[in-house]
Amino acid sequence: MSSFIHHVLVSLLICVLWQEPTLAIKQSYIVYLGSHSFGPNPSSFDIESATNSHYDLLGSYLGSNEKAKEAIFYSYNKNINGFAAILDEDEAAKIAKHPNVISIFLNKKYELQTTHSWNFLRLESNGEIPKDSIWKRSFGEDIIIGNLDTGVWPESKSFSDEGMGPIPKKWRGICQVDNQNQDKFYCNKKLIGARYFYKGYLANNGKGLKNVSFNSARDFEGHGTHTLSTAGGNFVANANVFGYGNGTVSGGSPKARVVSYKVCWSPESGCYDADILAAFEASISDGVDVLSVSLGSFQVEYYETGLSIGSFHAVANGITVVSAATNYGPYLSSVGNLEPWVFTVAASTIDREFNSFVTLGNNKTLKGASFSEMELQPHKMYPLISGADAKYDNASSKDALNCTGGTLDPRKAKGKILVCLQNQDDCHFLCRTNKGVEAARVGAVGMILANDENSGSGIQADPHVVPSSYVNFIDGSYIFNYINHTKFPVAYISKVVTQMATKPAPFIAFFSARGPNPVEPTILKPDITAPGVNIIAAYGEAISPSEQASDKRRTPFSVMSGTSMSCPHVAGLVGLLKSIHPDWSPAAIKSAIMTTATTEDNTGGPILDSSLEKAIPFDYGAGHVQPNRAVDPGLVYDLNATDYMNFLCARGYNSSMLKLFYGKPYTCPKSFNLKDFNYPAITILDFKVGQSINVTRTLTNVGSPSKYTVLIQAPQEFVVSVEPKVLSFNQKGEKREFRVTLSFSPKSKDKSDYVFGRLIWTNGMNSVGIPIALNNPH
Repeated sequence: MSSFIHHVLVSLLICVLWQEPTLAIKQSYIVYLGSHSFGPNPSSFDIESATNSHYDLLGSYLGSNEKAKEAIFYSYNKNINGFAAILDEDEAAKIAKHPNVISIFLNKKYELQTTHSWNFLRLESNGEIPKDSIWKRSFGEDIIIGNLDTGVWPESKSFSDEGMGPIPKKWRGICQVDNQNQDKFYCNKKLIGARYFYKGYLANNGKGLKNVSFNSARDFEGHGTHTLSTAGGNFVANANVFGYGNGTVSGGSPKARVVSYKVCWSPESGCYDADILAAFEASISDGVDVLSVSLGSFQVEYYETGLSIGSFHAVANGITVVSAATNYGPYLSSVGNLEPWVFTVAASTIDREFNSFVTLGNNKTLKGASFSEMELQPHKMYPLISGADAKYDNASSKDALNCTGGTLDPRKAKGKILVCLQNQDDCHFLCRTNKGVEAARVGAVGMILANDENSGSGIQADPHVVPSSYVNFIDGSYIFNYINHTKFPVAYISKVVTQMATKPAPFIAFFSARGPNPVEPTILKPDITAPGVNIIAAYGEAISPSEQASDKRRTPFSVMSGTSMSCPHVAGLVGLLKSIHPDWSPAAIKSAIMTTATTEDNTGGPILDSSLEKAIPFDYGAGHVQPNRAVDPGLVYDLNATDYMNFLCARGYNSSMLKLFYGKPYTCPKSFNLKDFNYPAITILDFKVGQSINVTRTLTNVGSPSKYTVLIQAPQEFVVSVEPKVLSFNQKGEKREFRVTLSFSPKSKDKSDYVFGRLIWTNGMNSVGIPIALNNPH
């Protein structure tokens, strides 16, 4: 070996031996310790003691309480017991072994559930309440609805407190502003409170995004204003978007008090576990009745996310938590927010459409969706070109067909109507409006969005910056075929028109996530479906309706789609029911809405999916919400904290974990079958050939004394029997148990993986129905 090579090797060896030790990577974690032992109204001493106990626990691992104070950025010290801290992986692993630690998990990021109004109470054209409305006596003025989202635009007319009485005495929250209130954010007797939570976001993003203000609950994204006003916005006459959909708009509980809990700081950065958990804890202390949570979730065990833990504690304190089913449809087991204590809402259409019509040079007219403010010169035909034909020479044909930014040549597209392919799997609202921006950049006079085959019939109206129309796969295929087989293809896009009483409606939105439940299959998810497509509601005026920086338009109302929009519809209904039935538990309210839902559309046929195929309970849960029926369900399938504890026992939680989770000692029953959990659905997905299974349910009377008879719509290939067949109730609050026997009895060669039925108790006036979902062990 030469002396030179020897010298190099020795030098390298010395470098390795003297290399600085690698610093452990620090990340933000949540350490969950369960519940506090003090009651719902802790004293300042209780709160301080809880925080100090967190410092003591973490300090025992980090070497001192001072280091613990530096690491902890949230101490959950009122209702939820735990803390959020910056730790390395080894520290987290050691803390996980502490006997009082139920779980420790990373501070994960969630997404808002908009792919980006239906008047919840059907109003007459003059905006008056229908004379036969059962809601006339109560619009929930005594109810407080909280919203976890991007904040709120307090100046919106939807949050006007005109005509509102004094703030309910049960309210214990605040209207959080910075010391100088530079943002000029004010609450009133309608918007009674607001808080913002950002430490979990900062823990994962350093100094955060530029131009993001962390000292205000103001909504700079529009999403939070839209969802909160959908749940509890006041009546606003002459509400419209660019003149479309004009009428009186209101939230589900128009006179409810509303509170904003800002936990999301931008669509890109998402919303973090630590902030979500802090917001849940604040809402419990503040005294809210309902929480609307239009956030995504993770398909993990229930103690591993802030959303699961926070919602459990909220429900244990009497708060009904309503969540979005998420927008990851239409695939099986894509649903999120899987907790049995949470009310999970899918999205469906309404009987109002915003349409613009595409007329081709061969006189063929096709219907599309649009919310474009701009319009073309009436009845003038324009040259038609696909994105693929308008591409730069060095651009990908696939990217150009999708009208991806920077792929189109203005020399080819200028003055023409541009046709772009739309793939809803990976291209939602911002991606769609990006295509419109690209069309404007290259000088196109208009744009047609055409769904690919996988996206099918799922279309929504978007506020594009150019005249536009969004068509389904079949019509889009016709347009592309016309372009490819016509020497000089031309087209015209009509002005947007509002069409009412459209049929069929509702049908399940393409994007709405589907069951079955991937964490616990015996719990049917989603629970219900509600309006979530082309919803008009209040909007923040810090951002354009297209959410594009180049779009300088501002509007007090906007149209949005997503399970983010369907979730607050149900939250609003929950508020009304809570106002009328203040003694009902969250589970009773949930049952009332589920058991009175419909599985039929406005044609009298079964609810369909976006491909116009028959929808199933994995799409819509118990069915589509029917507000007027939910107020008087007759019977409910009730649940309490003990039932949820037994559920967790069956999931494998031991007594020591449950003591911490519950806040007091709890002994699991010797035997508890998840199939007997008193959920308003029967879901069994592990049937074997030749097997027969018994399940029990308990009904509670919330109506007048009555006798109910069972009706059975048995799933294909199964025999279903119920004992007893008649239930008699003599007074309110009375409970009756029944047993259902399900037996696999194949009579055909049905090869479906799943089969569905329904079990209904009726007294001639009330029909109390629940879905049956079974696997087909063919």
